[in-house]
Amino acid sequence: MTYSYRITLLPGDGIGPEIMAVAVDVLNFVGKRFDINFKFTEALIGGVAIDATNEPLPTDTLELCRNSDAVLLAAIGGYKWDNLPRHQRPETGLLGLRAGLGLFANLRPATIFPQLIDASTLKRNVVEGVDIMVVRELTGGIYFGQPKGIFSQETGEKRGVNTMAYTEAEIDRIARVGFETAKKRGGKLCSVDKANVLDVSQLWRDRITTLAAEYPDVELSHLYVDNAAMQLVRAPKQFDTIVTGNMFGDILSDAAAMLTGSIG
Repeated sequence: MTYSYRITLLPGDGIGPEIMAVAVDVLNFVGKRFDINFKFTEALIGGVAIDATNEPLPTDTLELCRNSDAVLLAAIGGYKWDNLPRHQRPETGLLGLRAGLGLFANLRPATIFPQLIDASTLKRNVVEGVDIMVVRELTGGIYFGQPKGIFSQETGEKRGVNTMAYTEAEIDRIARVGFETAKKRGGKLCSVDKANVLDVSQLWRDRITTLAAEYPDVELSHLYVDNAAMQLVRAPKQFDTIVTGNMFGDILSDAAAMLTGSIG
């Protein structure tokens, strides 16, 4: 029996087209090996989309993605577009894609392969055996909260505002992804927040602690984000699965990736 899947390819910018070509070669090999038919359709996103349509995420691209079985994205952004207004920059297309497809959970692995262990800047005994999964919430938090913007006050001085907000439902759904991921791995989940100073993080911690009762086979711990960043560098092997909000996950997942020597 032959299975068929429609995949939208978003090569994007920079090295994107180069790595996308290799990814397609790999998928074609897999398809031949296991009798799977992949139908690829390429679309624009990011800087190349801005150049062609003046939009970082054209409507046609989003609709194509919605009607596909999967979306494969390579890379977005580059120096060429750095001076554009923020709402027109390539990264805005990525945020729009996440929101438009309801992609609320990002799974970011950081695994040390023996052959590449010397690529890490940390000592071998610190990183050997590291296998971390960062579960990052993607469609809420400070990147999407309202109000936001730069406003002029009566004094003439400008004031920049961003809002970090999460509902119970948004926290619960990413928490369940975290718990389910931890169940399939080492059975340890570390929730990262800033509950000592942020009300939104206190709600985050309360909801995750409550949901932990449904997962008795998962060991739950909590860390403040500043301590979590320090612990990732000091003793990364203590972590199995990390669940955290949008901005904290953005930062920690990149930090965890560099434990392996390269974000890519």
